Amino acid sequence: MARYNRWQNDSLLAAADALTDEARRANRGAFFGSIHGTFSHLFWGDRIWMHRFAGTPKPDGGIAQSQSMVADWDAFAAERQRFDDVIADWADGLDDAWFAADLTWWSGAAGREVTRPRPALVMHFFNHQTHHRGQIHAMLTAAGAKPSDTDLFMLPD
Repeated sequence: MARYNRWQNDSLLAAADALTDEARRANRGAFFGSIHGTFSHLFWGDRIWMHRFAGTPKPDGGIAQSQSMVADWDAFAAERQRFDDVIADWADGLDDAWFAADLTWWSGAAGREVTRPRPALVMHFFNHQTHHRGQIHAMLTAAGAKPSDTDLFMLPD
């Protein structure tokens, strides 16, 4: 799923690069408004979960600020691609012992401390990515951009 994440983000970033900054920032009625805003929220979410999973630096702000985490598109795209490598390296290093434990964290979304099994949280992590990438894909397509295939079985070796 980490490889799929990187592959899909690369596809969507390339499609979004074909648009103007104005088109990427146009409010398209999505929960996080724009293509850029949804990309930014997804990146924020990935960073907050990786902070919980692996101790990487915690992103600033909360969900409400997540849609404006990185303002400059080129800086965002470079940072997104770099962080996808962080996710892939983390996933490559996981073992059964890591998955055997629960994770406890303070959830700003829930407003309380939460404990859940790590396997369920990793599924949530990748499902959250897929959910928001689907929104981005739809917005890009409506804007005339052409993202690549999303079928998991098409993931390059």
